[in-house]
Amino acid sequence: MTRPDPRKTAAMSAALSGAVDLGALKARADAARQRATAPPPPPGGAGGSDAGPSPWVLDVTEATFQSVVERSLDVPVVVELTATWSPEAGQLSPVLERAAKAGGGTWLLARVDLDANPRIGQAFGVQSVPTVVAIAGGQPIDAFAGPLSEAEFGQWIDRLLDALRDRLPGIKAAEANRTASPAGDEPVAEPEDSRFTAAEEAFEQGDFAAAEAAYEAILAAEPANVEAKAALAQVRFTARAEAVPSDAIAKADGNPDDLDAQLAAADLELATNDVEKAFKRLIDTVRRVYGDDRDRVREHLVNLFELFPPDDERVAKARRNLASALY
Repeated sequence: MTRPDPRKTAAMSAALSGAVDLGALKARADAARQRATAPPPPPGGAGGSDAGPSPWVLDVTEATFQSVVERSLDVPVVVELTATWSPEAGQLSPVLERAAKAGGGTWLLARVDLDANPRIGQAFGVQSVPTVVAIAGGQPIDAFAGPLSEAEFGQWIDRLLDALRDRLPGIKAAEANRTASPAGDEPVAEPEDSRFTAAEEAFEQGDFAAAEAAYEAILAAEPANVEAKAALAQVRFTARAEAVPSDAIAKADGNPDDLDAQLAAADLELATNDVEKAFKRLIDTVRRVYGDDRDRVREHLVNLFELFPPDDERVAKARRNLASALY
């Protein structure tokens, strides 16, 4: 089963909340449950009718936006940033809804009322309404502003699907289901891995020790399980960051030789989305210390790197700077 990577949602959730999302694993579980319990396709074939709700058209709020980002790890999510007062938005909205129903789950339409959810618009830097942003793999990949005809939008979404089909497994799965299933048949949801479910539930309840133990057990049985490794790093960081006092940065700045203070301050900076400052703090500390102290700071920094996708530019830059500081 394809499950979301908790590292890949950090950028979008940070843009929305102003902090690293310490609830990423909870959102991961919520998203998986939503996919498993999604209603069947509309009757009448892949296109359905314009009447009635669609499982592929979602009304999104600031509170539920994280789950939409999670779902973009399976299929593209087209975020429609709209407002009731805009006549252009009124023209575009039914075009997008019909196309989403016709897509049969190969992509999702997420509608956002900017009047009720202004922070989402701020996160995307919206300058006009309507604005449409495509998200894939937790990241914005394309956008346009203003209305499009059905033909123009169809060409736009087809290009995205063609580009992403080999990267997002949900596209091919939805296409296969749409082709193989008779009209009205309910798609069969893949079963949840009970080990991950138990770990996610422990995290949701704030039992970080139990969540950590559950992921460690998965890795003991499957040392190469990349998802469990990433989730374990996220759990450990969350537990540690929640215990950091709010004045940790000020204490560290006032006591540059206090190693514990520097590590705690870096965790707090990362948790408040000041990623580059956190990395710089620890690299600067590496330059000042030696022996076991240097190894301790280096190991802490490398563990922070594990919270991000390996191709994150900030991590790549910090790795180069760390190598320079060490050698």
